[in-house]
Amino acid sequence: MRFPFSMFHFLLFFFLLVFLLTFIQLQLITLSFEKLGLSPEATMLMLLGSLLGSWINLPLFSMRADPPPEVIETPLGLLKTPPLPFTGRTIIAVNVGGCLVPILFSAYLTHRLDLPLPPLLLGIAIVSGISYFLSRPIPGMGIAMPALIAPLAAATVAIILGEEYRAPFAYICGTLGVLIGADILHLKDIRHLGAPIASIGGAGTFDGIFITGVIAVLLA
Repeated sequence: MRFPFSMFHFLLFFFLLVFLLTFIQLQLITLSFEKLGLSPEATMLMLLGSLLGSWINLPLFSMRADPPPEVIETPLGLLKTPPLPFTGRTIIAVNVGGCLVPILFSAYLTHRLDLPLPPLLLGIAIVSGISYFLSRPIPGMGIAMPALIAPLAAATVAIILGEEYRAPFAYICGTLGVLIGADILHLKDIRHLGAPIASIGGAGTFDGIFITGVIAVLLA
């Protein structure tokens, strides 16, 4: 049987599809940061900092941990490395791109725009609570939660509490809410997961804290 498309056509289609999806994603990211008042140069700096920083985990301390209840087989996708072996301890680290960059950028927005603190802190607390109760520990892996919950919650909070500051409220409440609720408040559960390393904010740049902030701003 002869197929109408050759391998060359298939590869060409695949790379064009990847390029298109990447272009759309970058356009959405650019639009999101424009709503926050960033110039194209600052947006690119923020994007590169988050992307490159997502590969950097800074260890803080380690704790004794229980072994995972069972061996969990996870498929190795493209560009993913094999998981580290479990040695009886879990290293607690902070991810530069997924934790430090959002914290610093949130502080910058708060200071530059002189955001009102009482409603902002209330919004962060609400998203943190939602993130905490809807995230769950996964043995051998870490903490997981539904991807769109935090952006939707942050956007809703920003619309209600943010007034003319909806975009920065959405970004700050979304990113800090996930960091606090899903990561920091679940640190007590880490020792029972059997994970070799637990990185705060380290779920990955485009499927973690970063994309939470981007989607929240677009929705607000």
